Amino acid sequence: MDWHTADFTTLRVTETDDRIHARLDRPEVRNAIDSAMVAELHSLCSHLESHPKVLILSGTEIEGKGIFASGADIGQLRERRRADALRGINSAVFDRLAKLPMPVIAALDGYALGGGAELAWAADFRVATTRVKVGQPETQLGIIPAAGALWRLKELTGESLAKEILFAGRVLSAEEALQFGLVTSVHEPTELLEAADALADRIAKQDPLAVHVAKRVFAMPREAHPYVDDLAQAILFESQAKFDRMQAFLDRKKTPRHKEAAQ
Repeated sequence: MDWHTADFTTLRVTETDDRIHARLDRPEVRNAIDSAMVAELHSLCSHLESHPKVLILSGTEIEGKGIFASGADIGQLRERRRADALRGINSAVFDRLAKLPMPVIAALDGYALGGGAELAWAADFRVATTRVKVGQPETQLGIIPAAGALWRLKELTGESLAKEILFAGRVLSAEEALQFGLVTSVHEPTELLEAADALADRIAKQDPLAVHVAKRVFAMPREAHPYVDDLAQAILFESQAKFDRMQAFLDRKKTPRHKEAAQ
């Protein structure tokens, strides 16, 4: 799909040399994830698969209150039938996001519920504000969270808490999400995007190919290791960045500290 962000209606996208920031922007329905947003997320993934960069996903503010995503669009969800479920409409795009070459950072503010939470679970990192609420209320609506939560949550936070969220509708506060490892840090709302960018800055200082390879190897099943690690390292051992970065490290070690200070 062509990369025409000007045509987007549900995402507001800004791009720099090393990252893309996509804001979910359907404030009238609390950023409910509909078919248009799914299509635009696919377009975003297509671009990032060809032009790997760090992705920051964030929500919007409604009447002074932040919101990441309230879930799937219930109006559309109500009309979906068996064939739609088998198409994996949301699960396919969330899985594609999770497999992007470079890390994905979800910047969470306000509600991240249902499909909105599953979108967050698909990210590599989640940073949050103090007013975040995360949960999976799908069983209350007579369905299951079929876009990743039923297996990603167990991996992220363990079986007992995952079952409480999935089967009993527990909604976690920001402090609880931090305690159980579902978010990496909690910030005041005005500092959220600064925190996301600071994390993206740290990633950007690494060698992009090494990060790309590390992310792929990290996702491999246990039985693939250590063989896949050796193969991946063999690729990186031949990269020019490896020689340049290691030589720069050695050169810095040879430079006396008083000369470094003078420079």
